[in-house]
Amino acid sequence: MELKVYQNKVKVAEEFSKYLIQKSDTQKAFHIALSGGSTPKIVFDVLAEQFSTDVDWKNIHLYWGDERCVAPTDDESNYKMTVEHLISKVDIPEENFHRIKGENDPKEEAKRYGELLDKELPKALGLPQFDLVILGMGDDGHTASIFPHEINLWVSPDNCEVAIHPESGQRRVSLTGRIINNAKTVAFLVTGESKAEKVKIIIDREEGYLEYPASHVAPKTKDLVWFLDAAAAKLLTSSQS
Repeated sequence: MELKVYQNKVKVAEEFSKYLIQKSDTQKAFHIALSGGSTPKIVFDVLAEQFSTDVDWKNIHLYWGDERCVAPTDDESNYKMTVEHLISKVDIPEENFHRIKGENDPKEEAKRYGELLDKELPKALGLPQFDLVILGMGDDGHTASIFPHEINLWVSPDNCEVAIHPESGQRRVSLTGRIINNAKTVAFLVTGESKAEKVKIIIDREEGYLEYPASHVAPKTKDLVWFLDAAAAKLLTSSQS
């Protein structure tokens, strides 16, 4: 595990953008699973506004790590957020983004998207392999849309599952652990003081850490990077920048 700590969210976004450019520069097709949430929104803005000409967008293929079961025009849609903050601002071919169709029946869509990953992604160890999975982490330690109360979904034998938000009851389609941990690289983007407690428990492996889905992120390649701002990292005993 590698920790990268920067002074604020914008610096995290800038440094992650450089990291993404460096990673994606090495091969023809580069398959990324995107995250929703407030931190990726800033990352997408910075990537589009400062670095769009540094990326060969025709080689970038975008997927989603999770999606809320809403229409693509809904303000809660991760796809809509990505369109507004990234896709509409860069020259990426339409056939290069592969959205989870949140408007469809959740169970059927989880199956369809799982099959799409089998078809579109290269294989490693008999499973679809992303070049990069971008993850966020909630204040409750959830990641993708695997929440603590449904942590069993992490070890599902399927590529995707239907998860239920513990408070709203909203259904979501999410990648499972078998796909996330089969990625070449997994990068957490975590910012804000509200995340500091769980960041410390998970990274320092304190008592009870396995209750949080984010603690189960352990790519087989061992290439796991946490991009943190100072606020999210403030309780860690040791940090790098």
